[in-house]
Amino acid sequence: LTWLCCPVAEKTGKVLGEFCRCYKEQFGVALFNSVRYEIEGAGGPQAQLLHGKVPLEDHVIYSGNIFQYIEESKKWRNRFCVVPHNYGLVLYENKLAYERELPPRVLVNSAGYKILTSVEQYLELVNNSLPGVTPKSGHSPILKCPTDFPLILWHPYARHYYFCVMTGKEQEKWRAVFQDCVRHCNNGISEDSKVEAPAFTDAIRMYRQSKEQYGTWDMLCGNETQVLSNLVMEELLPELRSTIGPRLKGKAPERQRTWIQVSDAVYRMVYELAKAQYDAAVARCEQERPQLESTIRTDMDQIITSKEHLASKIRAFVLPKAEVCVRNHVQPYISSILEALMTPTSQGFAEVREVFFKEVTDMNMNVVNEGGLEKLVEYMEKLSHLAFHPVKMQSCYEKMDQLKLEGLQQRFDVSSTSVFKQRAQIHMRQQMDDAVYTFETLLHQELGKLQGKDDLCKSIQRILERVLKKFDYDSSTVRKKFFREALLQITIPFLLKKLAPTCKGELAKFQELIFEDFASFILVENTYEEVVLQSVMKDIMQAVKEAAVQRKHNLYRDSMVMHNSDPNLHLLGEGLAIDWSEEYSGQPEAEPAADRRRRAKQVVSVIQDDEGALPYGVVAEALLQPGSPEPREPEEAHPGVPPSPPGAVKEIREALAQESLGDGAEERLMNGTDGGAPPSPRADVPAEAEVPHATPAPPGAQSPPAACRQRGDNEPGEHGERSPPRPGGTTESGEGVQTEF
Repeated sequence: LTWLCCPVAEKTGKVLGEFCRCYKEQFGVALFNSVRYEIEGAGGPQAQLLHGKVPLEDHVIYSGNIFQYIEESKKWRNRFCVVPHNYGLVLYENKLAYERELPPRVLVNSAGYKILTSVEQYLELVNNSLPGVTPKSGHSPILKCPTDFPLILWHPYARHYYFCVMTGKEQEKWRAVFQDCVRHCNNGISEDSKVEAPAFTDAIRMYRQSKEQYGTWDMLCGNETQVLSNLVMEELLPELRSTIGPRLKGKAPERQRTWIQVSDAVYRMVYELAKAQYDAAVARCEQERPQLESTIRTDMDQIITSKEHLASKIRAFVLPKAEVCVRNHVQPYISSILEALMTPTSQGFAEVREVFFKEVTDMNMNVVNEGGLEKLVEYMEKLSHLAFHPVKMQSCYEKMDQLKLEGLQQRFDVSSTSVFKQRAQIHMRQQMDDAVYTFETLLHQELGKLQGKDDLCKSIQRILERVLKKFDYDSSTVRKKFFREALLQITIPFLLKKLAPTCKGELAKFQELIFEDFASFILVENTYEEVVLQSVMKDIMQAVKEAAVQRKHNLYRDSMVMHNSDPNLHLLGEGLAIDWSEEYSGQPEAEPAADRRRRAKQVVSVIQDDEGALPYGVVAEALLQPGSPEPREPEEAHPGVPPSPPGAVKEIREALAQESLGDGAEERLMNGTDGGAPPSPRADVPAEAEVPHATPAPPGAQSPPAACRQRGDNEPGEHGERSPPRPGGTTESGEGVQTEF
C-alpha cells in the first residue's frame, strides 16, 4: 500500500502551497490594517463591565469515572477522566494513577468533534461516511453500548471516542462538560493576534473562494494546523474513499471500522505535513515583518491615498451591479434573518443575566443566614468561576439551539448554523465572566467599609443592581455587533458568488493602479470585497438600528450612554485577580505552592446520584466479555511504539510513515508518546497554546468541591516541567496515547 503515500503527500503539498501563497498576501494586508488601527484608532462604545484575564490555573473543570470502549481489545474499561483548565480530555487508568501523576492513557483535543448521545445518531453518520457499506439487517453494528447512556465523540476525519455512563443525570453533566470542551477547543485561533489571525482566516476564505466554495465552513475549528488539515482532508477524503473503499475486506461493520482507522491515519499524516509547511510560511513572513512595518509607517499616507484611488475605480465598476443584487436578493430577507438571530441570542443573554442574578441573590441569603464574612469567602470562590461552569451555563447555551434559518439557510448557502451558535455562546460566557469579575472587584473594594451582616447584605444587593445595569448595556452592545457580523457573514459570500460571473474576471485590469512598492499592502481582491461589503452594510446597520429603536429584545439605541458610568472603575481592573480564600482565610502562613497545586479545586462538583447505580469499579467487571481474560498490562512498554491496529490499517500506517515522514515519524503519526516520559507539550495544540485567557469557573453550588487531589498547573499538554519522574510501562496493549486530536 505504499502507493497511497505519494497521493497524500502531493495533495497536501499542493493545497498548502496555494494556501501559503494566499497567506503571504494576506499577511501584508493584515499588518497594514493593524498598524493603521494602532495609529488612527477606532471609536465605539466603551464597555461598562471590567474584563478579567485570569486563567484557571489552580482548577480543573471536572473529573470523574467514565467507561471507555477500547477498539483494539473490543472491551469497555473504566477510566478516570480529567478535564483540566485547558479543556483537553485526559483519560487515566484510574484515579490512583492520576493522583500519582502517572502518564495518561489518552489525551484528546476535541476541536471539530460532535457530541452524540445515541448510538443511532452515530450509526447514521458512520453509514453515510462510506456510501454503499451498510450492515445488513440482523448483523451486529459497528458499536454496541452496554448502557442506555452513551457519549460518543465523532469527527469526520479523525478517530472516534466511545464513552458511556450509568445514569441519565451523569450523561447530562458529561455532555455539558464535553460540549464546553468542544466549544473552547474549536475557538483555537487566538483573537489576541491582530496580524496572524486575520491573515490566516482571510487566506482560508480566499483559498476556498478560489475553489468556488462560498459561505460558512463548519470545519474552521481548532488551531491553525487543525484547520489546514481539515482543508486538505475536505479535498482528499473523496479521492481516498473512491480509491480505498472498494479494497476494504470483511463484513460491513469491519469495513467501516477499517475505514475510520485509515482516515485517522491519513489525517495525522496530513497534520504533520501541514504543520511543517505552515510553520515555515509563518517564519518567512515574520522574517519580512520588520521591513514591511517600516515601509507602512513611513508611507502610511501614500498607501491610504493609493488604496482609496483603487477603491474609487472598483466602486464605479462594481457598485451599480452590487446594489441591484442587494435590492433584489438580499434586502427583502435582512429583517427575517435578523429576527431569526435575535430571538434565541437575546434569550440566551437574558438567561445569563438570570443565572448571575440568582447565584448572587442565593449567595447573599446564605451569607446572612450562615455566618457573614467567612461564608462570603467560600461562596465568592464558587461565584468567581461561574462563567466556566458548563452545567450552570448550559441553560444559557441551550437557548441558541433554537436558532433556525429555515429556507434562508438554503437561499444563502449557509451549510449549518453551528458557526453562529458557537460564536454567540462564547459571547455569553465572556459576558458572564465580565459581570462576575466586576461584581468581585466592586465588592472587594467595599469590604473594608462594612460593619456587620446587614451592611454586607445591603452592599451586595446594591452592587448587584449596579452590575446588572452595566451588564444590560454591554449585552446590548455585544449583541448588536454579533448581529451585524452574522448578517455580513451570511450575505457577503452570497453576494460574491452572485457577482462573480460578471465582476471577478474584470478585476485583473485594476492591478495596474497599484504602485509596486505598495503591492504588499493593497490587494485588488480585498478591495473588491470591501466595496461589496459597503453595498449591503447600510441596509444591515439600518435593520439593527430599527430593532434597537423599537426596543426589540432589550437592545439599546446607539445614542444611549449610561449616566451612572464609573470613569475610574476600569482602573480597579488593572490589578491581580482576587484570591478570596488566601486573602480572607485568616491562615497565618501562605500555603506552599506545591500543596496548593495538589489540592486544586474542581469547577463542577462530582455528581451525587441517589439512583442506586453500582460503583464503577464493580460495573467494570460486568462490562468485560463473559469468560474473556482481562487484557494484559505489559510490564514495560517500548518507547515510541504505536498500538498495533488490524493488519490492513497497520500496513497503511507503516507505509505512510516510512515513505513520507522518515524514520521515527510513525510515532508522530499515531500520536504515541514515550511510556517513560510525560507527553511533550506542543505549541500548536490549542488545548493550551491557543486557549484564550479566562477567569476561573465555579465549583458546583449544590455540593462542595470534590476532595480529589488535582494535578494543578502542569496538566498534560502544558508547558512546564513536572517534578516526579514518570515510570515507564503504562501503555495498555493496543491502546496508543492520543496527544493531538
